[in-house]
Amino acid sequence: MSAYDLVVIGTGPGGYVCAIRAAQLGLRTAVVEKRATHGGTCLNVGCIPSKALLHASEAFEEANHHFADLGIEVSGVTLDLKKMMGFKDEGVAGNTKGVEFLLKKNKVDSYQGTGRIAGAGRVEVVSEDGGNRMLETKNIVIATGSDVAKLPGVEIDETVVVSSTGALALGAVPKKLLVIGAGVIGLELGSVWRRLGAEVTVVEYLDRVLPGMDGETAKQFQRILTKQGIAFRLSTKVTGVEVAKKGAKVTVEPAAGGQAEVLEADVVLVAIGRVPYTAGLGLETVGVQVDNKGRIQTDEHFATNVTGIYAIGDVIAGPMLAHKAEDEGVAVAEILAGQSGHVNYGVIPNVVYTFPEVASVGRTEEELKKDGVAYNAGKFPFTANGRAKANGTTDGFVKILADAQTDRVLGVHIVGADAGNLIAEVAVAMEFGASSEDIGRTCHAHPTLTEAVKEAALAVAKRAIHV
Repeated sequence: MSAYDLVVIGTGPGGYVCAIRAAQLGLRTAVVEKRATHGGTCLNVGCIPSKALLHASEAFEEANHHFADLGIEVSGVTLDLKKMMGFKDEGVAGNTKGVEFLLKKNKVDSYQGTGRIAGAGRVEVVSEDGGNRMLETKNIVIATGSDVAKLPGVEIDETVVVSSTGALALGAVPKKLLVIGAGVIGLELGSVWRRLGAEVTVVEYLDRVLPGMDGETAKQFQRILTKQGIAFRLSTKVTGVEVAKKGAKVTVEPAAGGQAEVLEADVVLVAIGRVPYTAGLGLETVGVQVDNKGRIQTDEHFATNVTGIYAIGDVIAGPMLAHKAEDEGVAVAEILAGQSGHVNYGVIPNVVYTFPEVASVGRTEEELKKDGVAYNAGKFPFTANGRAKANGTTDGFVKILADAQTDRVLGVHIVGADAGNLIAEVAVAMEFGASSEDIGRTCHAHPTLTEAVKEAALAVAKRAIHV
């Protein structure tokens, strides 16, 4: 008889949520975590610390540049970066300790060390001191997350050339920060250091920011960030990074080919994406199949080709988002308990936590056009929203895309203050198959930013009231 019904390798958002849900359903569950603290990349060196610095740096900028507009006169505003980093660390500690408490509360056994699948139903845990322990289990869920994607020929030293991890722990504000990659991570962390005083330049190989997001939304967002002081070099590739005595020299040239030039920076942030983390898991030994991008291949029930081994989160196909991993963790736990776990991949929100925020759910206009789907679009600017006017946060808009025949909402895209919370309403609506008219006929409190969502829904049928 196996000691466990389930062993989860990795306690990021997908792993710990999977373990807790499995324990709730009566499965004898254990987790294996290589870090000293639970929570994975997200809680330790990703989502949580970056949001703490985004929040703190935004408050710093407000005090320095915008309080006077509100009639609040302040002087002598200075940055104590060490204290700000302490604020970030407190948030991380609170969250990781919270996960530890939840695992204990749900009677999930926790093993600290590196997990390796030794064979069917066997997970070896190797601790830092070299000791090892073999866990016997009926099922294994791989939830080891992702790692920073490397730029060929560029060595990350986390001092001058940094990944997102190093960018969250700089000891001083760089005079010049060069960000390689105009995706979510690069723009969020670029925003943090721009607010704190850095001169920020973003270099992107493609001809746009936020690849994969709605094109119109991305263009509007780039204009806003440019107005804030971030410089962009699009359609540009980095061909080399040379670390000097002070800072680095970055060689760039047009993506299509052309004259090279050298840009100087005190710190270079490599933010070109993330890749599945499966090193040392023993996948080859047990024969678990991966695709050409290193992602573990699974079926619709998250099962790999090897009986009893499942995978969720960043190590499998789909967007590398914590909440996507959480939903998959719940789904696979319910499947293992004999229930019908399921994830609706058509309704997974995506948020960029800059200011203003960018949020989307569902399909983009580009995707609908490519697939030949007839749709109607309704758009409403925050310049016409009463609360946004009163708050002085009028940048951005809400755009709703609905099926031309059925009026069912297919996608929603928001640039604006609190967009990450505003997107939740339409995610719920889409989960229940709502039409734009359903949203437009729902009473929204006044004065709130949510009214912009209602007006965008009304605009689908060309009957918005306030524009």
